[in-house]
Amino acid sequence: MRWLTAGVLLGIGLGGFADGIALHQIAQWHNMGSAVLPPITMEAMRRNMVWDGLFHAATWCITLAGVLWLWAEGRAGAAPASLRVLAGEMLLGWGAFNLVEGVIDNHLLQLHHVRDVPVHVPAYDWIFLAVAGFGLIAAGWWMSRDRSTMPRAAGMAPAGRIPR
Repeated sequence: MRWLTAGVLLGIGLGGFADGIALHQIAQWHNMGSAVLPPITMEAMRRNMVWDGLFHAATWCITLAGVLWLWAEGRAGAAPASLRVLAGEMLLGWGAFNLVEGVIDNHLLQLHHVRDVPVHVPAYDWIFLAVAGFGLIAAGWWMSRDRSTMPRAAGMAPAGRIPR
């Protein structure tokens, strides 16, 4: 599991928080179970809120695991090579979270869709997977490559250094 790093875990957890805060709470486009139980009554809203709370508890635990993993990597001298690499790993984790959660919850289980309330807009589900899933994974992969260990053309100085 060489791909699993503290940055990826932090991206998964913080990406879950971003989804919950932006789409569940601020935009109010969906809840964890809004396709199954539309929040049109107080009881339905209460039940959806419980599911949202469990979702946030899970993302909090994943974020905590990422913080502890990063601390352990730092103590072992294996922390990310740069802030760029860490940020890339986090984007990679966020994109992976969006892709997996989107495929499972939006398409396979039909628990909710990106835009459920007031009506389901199917295009949002596909755009979300493309941009917030594959797009963030690609950006994260590109950023997380450690440029200091990449091969260079003969005579080229490492990034940030002037050849002598």
